Amino acid sequence: MSPRTYSNAVADPYEAPPLSFADKEDRIIEIRAYDGTDEELEALVEMYDAFDPSDRAQGIPPGREDRIRDWLDNILDDDCLNVIAWNGDEVAGHATLVPDGDAYELAIFVHQTYQRAGIGTRLIKALLGHGRESDVEKVWLTVERWNRAAVGLYKTVGFETSDTESFELEMTIRLTEPGEDA
Repeated sequence: MSPRTYSNAVADPYEAPPLSFADKEDRIIEIRAYDGTDEELEALVEMYDAFDPSDRAQGIPPGREDRIRDWLDNILDDDCLNVIAWNGDEVAGHATLVPDGDAYELAIFVHQTYQRAGIGTRLIKALLGHGRESDVEKVWLTVERWNRAAVGLYKTVGFETSDTESFELEMTIRLTEPGEDA
């Protein structure tokens, strides 16, 4: 893989959580930053435990509860940024920014019963808004190149393709100018 490249242009601003909206199914979805409570952790475990195996990509989310808990321990760390989409007390989706050198890696998961309702787009934008408020400068992700829906979503949000040398596409976005405080 070649060195990761980022556009010099800063992405448009994104609304940071908390926020709420009606999805395409008229469900009221609230997006909030993860607050670290046991209730939120257990709701995330429940969502991931019920996650359709066919929607797993690149080995995540893990498939067994013990592995889900270990994985969440890593990505819910204080150095990571997390936002959760809620439909009442049920988790509809989760997105995270995990530190990786001078940038952050993005991962997003929307439960299959909530897909294609506009939640993924709002969840990513809220996460990027949260990232900008937290002084995150650069974000990257990988996506399987045949996942056209995801690639289209990432492009719509402002990500640009930076590497196409494998079966995965690497995409990047710049949230702030180098050294700029949000």
